[in-house]
Amino acid sequence: MLRFVLSSALVVMVLGSAGAGEFNQVLSIGDAAPTWNDLPGIDDYKHGLDDWKQAEVVVIAFTCNSCPYATDVEQRLIALTKDYKDHGVAVVAINSNKVPEDELPAMKARAAMAKFNFPYLSDPTQQTAKAYGAITTPEFYVLDKERRVVYMGAMDDSPDGKQIEHPYVRQAIDAALTGGKPAVAETVPIGCRIRFQRVRRKR
Repeated sequence: MLRFVLSSALVVMVLGSAGAGEFNQVLSIGDAAPTWNDLPGIDDYKHGLDDWKQAEVVVIAFTCNSCPYATDVEQRLIALTKDYKDHGVAVVAINSNKVPEDELPAMKARAAMAKFNFPYLSDPTQQTAKAYGAITTPEFYVLDKERRVVYMGAMDDSPDGKQIEHPYVRQAIDAALTGGKPAVAETVPIGCRIRFQRVRRKR
C-alpha cells in the first residue's frame, strides 16, 4: 500500500511539473515557442512571430516603459540588436502592461527618445505574455531556427548593467547560431511584475 501511495505521488509530481521550466510556470526549454499575431507596433503596423520567419534566431524581450529594471536594459538591448543585425538575429520587444504610461502612444514616445532600433509591440490582451509564462519586465526568450525555446530568463547577471560576468542572452544566441545549446538555459528574471488585469469572477 505504501509503495502504491509513493508511486502515485511520484506520478502526480511528474505530471504536475510537465510543461513548465525550473522558473517558468508555462514553458520548458526545448518547447515550441507560442506563436502570436496582430500585435500593434510603434510603426502602426500589426506583427506576428512569422514576420521574422527568415531569422536564424529570434530574441523576445517582454519589457515596458514604467519599470526601472526595464529601462536599465534599453541601451544593452539596442547594442545587442546592433551587434547581431548581420547574423540573422531578430530582436523583438513586447509590452504587456495595461497602464497609461505603457500604452502605445507612450511606447512611441519612449522608443523615439531612446532611439530603439528594434520593433516595439503592444500586447493589449496580455495573452502573449501569458502564453510564454512571462511575469516580469524585463524577461527574455531566445528561440532557435526551429522556434524552440533555448533560453529564458534574465538578460545577464547584472540588473543595472554594471559588472556583467554572464551575458546569458548573448551566450544563448551564440549557441543557437551554431546549432548548440547554451551552458545556462534558464535563469530567474529580475524586474517588475507585469501588471496583469484582474478578471472578476462572475457571480
